[in-house]
Amino acid sequence: MAKSDTHPFHAPRAHGFVRVAAATPVVHVADPAANAEEHARLIRQAGEAGVDLLVFPELSLSAYAIDDLLMQAALLEEVERRIAELAEVADEAGVIAVIGAPIRNGDALFNCAVVLGGGEVLGVVPKTYLPNYREYYEKRWFAPAASRSEDAVVLNGESVDFAPGLIFEATNRPGFVFAVEICEDFWAPQPPSTRAALAGARILCNLSASNIVIGKADERALLCASQSSRTLSAYVFAASGWGESTTDLAWDGQATIHELGARLAEGERFALESHLTIADVDVDRIGLDRLRNGTFADCARLEGEAATVVPFEAGEGPNDALIRPLDRFPFVPDDPARLDQDCFEAFNIQVQGLMRRMTATGSKTLVIGVSGGLDSTQALLVACRAFDRLKLPRTGILAFTMPGFATSEGTKSNAWALMQALGVTGAEIDIRPAAEQMLKDIGHAFADGQPVHDITFENVQAGLRTDYLFRLANQNHGFVLGTGDLSELALGWCTYGVGDHMSHYNVNGGVAKTLIQHLIRWVAEGELIGAEAAPILHAILATEISPELVPAGAGGAIQSTQSIVGPYALNDFFLFYISRFGLKPSKVAFLAHQAWGDATTSAWPAGLPEAERVAYDLATIKAWLRKFLIRFFQTSQFKRSALPNGPKVVTGGSLSPRGDWRAPSDSSARVWLDELDANVP
Repeated sequence: MAKSDTHPFHAPRAHGFVRVAAATPVVHVADPAANAEEHARLIRQAGEAGVDLLVFPELSLSAYAIDDLLMQAALLEEVERRIAELAEVADEAGVIAVIGAPIRNGDALFNCAVVLGGGEVLGVVPKTYLPNYREYYEKRWFAPAASRSEDAVVLNGESVDFAPGLIFEATNRPGFVFAVEICEDFWAPQPPSTRAALAGARILCNLSASNIVIGKADERALLCASQSSRTLSAYVFAASGWGESTTDLAWDGQATIHELGARLAEGERFALESHLTIADVDVDRIGLDRLRNGTFADCARLEGEAATVVPFEAGEGPNDALIRPLDRFPFVPDDPARLDQDCFEAFNIQVQGLMRRMTATGSKTLVIGVSGGLDSTQALLVACRAFDRLKLPRTGILAFTMPGFATSEGTKSNAWALMQALGVTGAEIDIRPAAEQMLKDIGHAFADGQPVHDITFENVQAGLRTDYLFRLANQNHGFVLGTGDLSELALGWCTYGVGDHMSHYNVNGGVAKTLIQHLIRWVAEGELIGAEAAPILHAILATEISPELVPAGAGGAIQSTQSIVGPYALNDFFLFYISRFGLKPSKVAFLAHQAWGDATTSAWPAGLPEAERVAYDLATIKAWLRKFLIRFFQTSQFKRSALPNGPKVVTGGSLSPRGDWRAPSDSSARVWLDELDANVP
């Protein structure tokens, strides 16, 4: 980000992000002074990186594996002195630091997380569950939280809250609410962090020692991911690393940050130097997910408990580039293994949905229009796979190419080549005579030889194609397979009722355009429908997206869909964050600018052509987002209120009135447009 980008829009904090870090310090065994120096260096480093919340490992000030040395008065007094020093360091750095320390309270010793901020100790959280099995003997030295006699402890001459389940809430950063648990706590059947999340904490912190054995790192990561998913939260995990005593155990310094089940960051394991693992967590998105998740709210009412809230004032937060993985294509992951898995699942969801509809209706034939474009190609591939799995001959797929006034020879030849390669029953119906007759009957200027190519001219063709398909289905005792995709439904880019909006069953209705491109590529490369079709599929992928309803203009330029409705790469990005999470337009614009502002940063999905690896500046993003908001919220909902059946494919990705999106057909887009204009420069 350029230094001149000082508008609040460019600051992650303005969009509900909190920068968190898991610290992995080099450990000095039973040496609080040396450990405090490591802490101070990392706290200052975190402050320079704009970190808001920094989490250290368990007993990080004393070291964990020091056994009976934990009972030495000299060591305990030194720990308490160092806490006071680190509170000042954290204040100077503008960081909330959570450090691990053995703390005396009354006549008992507790394994604690000490939360530092504003130059003082904000609160102390004792460990709830003490392991006393295998290699752990914590009950030899520590008392569990439930045995405490006081809910306060005196540190640095000040009395502070001392209890499990404390909730720390920023008074100046909405949603910046966190809680702390310690190591074994999240291995318990009911982790304290679950109660904390139900009480409002959006960031859950775990200070851990947790020695390493083969396979344990995967177990920890699984627990972190599952806890962040189940509690709709972010989970920051920091474990002890190099320098900890290896008398009987070893330590890998695992550090991870998860959000809503997804891993945002992972530190280097077995590192020999102190380091930070940093990510921006989206507390705003977490709040919106909880808002729309009725189960979370019900559980909070039934199982939640009152918690002590400790207020604090957070720093202003960073004003630089976002630190978190952010796919340019939310429906198409850039990780090749994940993309392969997503394509496998999406394709089989479509296939199984169609198979069930065919068995339910007893149909042996399908009717489909094949244009040589992406959507009809994907639907035809799904149909072939469904017929193969049902052990039906592909000749039962009745595929029709229906050239109109603007159909190019390239798409028509691709359609025919594909039908022949797949072994379906192919046929051609020239709709131009019927279209000319209809245009003449309604008195359209085109019938008098005038070059009027308005929406009526376009929809006469689109409607006739669907008319033919439905009557052909009647004639052949089958049903019409729809081809329109999720992206087109979001934009209202379909002809209502008698056009591509309607079918008997639509396998593409839950699949975004950007994903359809990769599904076709995945099928081609895997030769799932036969090797002969592969080169044709690649030719179709290389073809300009066009409805081919208006004849080519000057210079032979064809009608381009994306020049009218906008790049599908951006539209699918907008759709994902607005329909799935309900984010404000300004935040969607911020995320889009972070993802698409520079073509040279971050990874691209495998197989994406170089020509499509482009960048969009903020002005372009804002302009297309404005058009998306008008189309999505104001002009096209009536089409989505009357959709044919079809399987949901992606999370939050159904616009069916029976699924994830239900809205009035006569709403205004004003509130979204006003928010966009007010907050995006």
